[in-house]
Amino acid sequence: MTRSVYVTGIDRGDGRQVVELGIMELLTRHVDRVGVFRPLVHDGPDRLFELLRARYRLAQDPATVYGMDYAEASALQAERGTDELVSTLVDRFHLVARDYDVVLVLGTDFAHTQLPDELAMNARLANEFAASVIPVVGGRKQSAEAVLAETRNAYRAYDGLGCDVLAMVANRVAREDRDHIAERLADRLPVPCFVLPDEPALSAPTVAQITQALDAKVLLGDDSGLARDALDFVFGGAMLPNLLNALTPGCMVVTPGDRADLVVGALAAHSAGTPPIAGVLLTLDERPSDPVLTLAARLAPGTPVLSVSGLSFPTAEQLFALEGKLNAATPRKAETALGLFERHVDTGDLLKRVSAPSSDRVTPMMFEHKLLEQARLDKRRVVLPEGTEERVLHAAEVLLRRGVCDLTLLGPEDQIRKKAADLGIDLGDTQIVDPAVSDLRDAFAERYAKLRAHKGVTVELAYDVVSDVNYFGTLMVQEGLADGMVSGSVHSTAATIRPAFEIIRTRPGGAAPGGVSIVSSVFFMCLADRVLVYGDCAVNPDPDAEQLADIAIQSAATAEQFGVEPRIAMLSYSTGNSGSGRDVDKVREATELVRLRRPDLKIEGPIQYDAAVEPTVAATKLPGSEVAGQATVLIFPDLNTGNNTYKAVQRSAGAIAVGPVLQGLRKPVNDLSRGALVQDIVNTVAITAIQAQTATPSPTDKATQQ
Repeated sequence: MTRSVYVTGIDRGDGRQVVELGIMELLTRHVDRVGVFRPLVHDGPDRLFELLRARYRLAQDPATVYGMDYAEASALQAERGTDELVSTLVDRFHLVARDYDVVLVLGTDFAHTQLPDELAMNARLANEFAASVIPVVGGRKQSAEAVLAETRNAYRAYDGLGCDVLAMVANRVAREDRDHIAERLADRLPVPCFVLPDEPALSAPTVAQITQALDAKVLLGDDSGLARDALDFVFGGAMLPNLLNALTPGCMVVTPGDRADLVVGALAAHSAGTPPIAGVLLTLDERPSDPVLTLAARLAPGTPVLSVSGLSFPTAEQLFALEGKLNAATPRKAETALGLFERHVDTGDLLKRVSAPSSDRVTPMMFEHKLLEQARLDKRRVVLPEGTEERVLHAAEVLLRRGVCDLTLLGPEDQIRKKAADLGIDLGDTQIVDPAVSDLRDAFAERYAKLRAHKGVTVELAYDVVSDVNYFGTLMVQEGLADGMVSGSVHSTAATIRPAFEIIRTRPGGAAPGGVSIVSSVFFMCLADRVLVYGDCAVNPDPDAEQLADIAIQSAATAEQFGVEPRIAMLSYSTGNSGSGRDVDKVREATELVRLRRPDLKIEGPIQYDAAVEPTVAATKLPGSEVAGQATVLIFPDLNTGNNTYKAVQRSAGAIAVGPVLQGLRKPVNDLSRGALVQDIVNTVAITAIQAQTATPSPTDKATQQ
């Protein structure tokens, strides 16, 4: 039977889209087939469904998502009664439910719906759908006592109407009241009560939304600038010094278009980061001269400058009436919403209550979700040496908003802050360290010189070496000032991992259990229905049998760490005893070494790729094997074979390749492809944080004490 979750409310303005997005995130982590159903819908595009469809790659036909629009529902209810309306909606719900393991139902929005008793309608639909209910109560601009009373009343209302109430959510409450409300509700209701504080960034309109609402002309600015949140509005009419004192981070400056001094001054302040602003909105349909606009563009590239025809006061009225909306065009707001949900909701307990059926398949999205969730459970600090790189900053924003790990960015602080401001990224109190001027440079030089004294490295030479961001970041990891490092988006693989070989080195012990003889790598290959582990596709050109065995054991450990049951296939161009020759013998010898060292591991080799992953082929070539046809860890005999195979599968099968993930180092350092996308960087940082959870206990963050 399909399990359904019905998210509803008691009035408009509860911000329940945050909860609906959070529930969808929770479900898609564990279930492959999640459907969406909204019983009643207004005319026009459904912003939330479009966000869900884009973010979670939903293949569901949009025509099946909606029961009917409110006008049709009102007419049907008036002509044939409520029972007929409910019956029709139930039929349309079941058309969706039959195709999915879980359905997320989006309740009515209490906005101009003309339903006589909307709460009772939601309760009845939930019961008819056999769906459990999560009511959301809005607490914005309400006292703590009012929120407590409304939440208790909402529970009694839905419970009294026979609903299976999974949990209650009080949303958008005052930050200072959040803990008090949560404590009081925990004692008063028999179901979990989650309390989410008001988050200004969610209710703040983006510059793009302001542009659309005011029908403004965009004089300057790019897509990144238009995606910024306008957290405040500052109206300029005074002299420039007074305006500068009034600026706040993320504010939108509103000024008559003939005040070129205020335009230039505000953008100059943004360029200096004191403070970064969202943009400038010019009124009166006045436009600065071309020289002023040219100067403005050079002062703050990408920062929006808009123009409207109205006067300042009517424009202000329109601005204050605007509220930010979650939609497919606001991915930053989605990350903020999910971070808020995950910080204040016990997702593990909620998932148990939902009782969603776990999927045997592991989709790429489920794997990515699991990485973030696992990293978040025991937060670590990861250093990113490429702090001025745009993709790294965008990835940092996602990681920070989702609370995945703590970050240290390396590079000149003024450059990083300015770049982040130009991109509309709020780094908050993220630690930024400039190796060139850091107090750590002298100590790191002495440490590196000592480590490399056998190579003739002096302290003077080391002083220059450690100013390199990759060497500096690696030394931060070595000295316990960070738990791991990720680099390589603009550096070569050699530049990224050479410092790790010199400073961190491999785990001691050689072939002994827990020890390794070489550093190797794996890729997580996320196929449509499973995740495979490929090793080694990035580091060792032609490993011998001893090294190949080492790679297999390391790869099995890495697979297990990330929830992939290791069944190892030692790949070759022949299967079993069908072939001979130096290359096959190497694989055969490596297989026997693994069996000798780790008799607990499931391993088969030599074996061809098709026999390793395809059950029908395995049944012919290696009948009875507990690995053949179901291998999860595939070990390639050399770098040439491995690198080409992973790229062929990635491009031809549409697989997502996450990696390379380095293994064998005493502390985690990972390399990025120079073509890495933002999501690739996010995934690699999460993997690094997870590796750090088992590598060492979390260090005291000495770097914050500089």
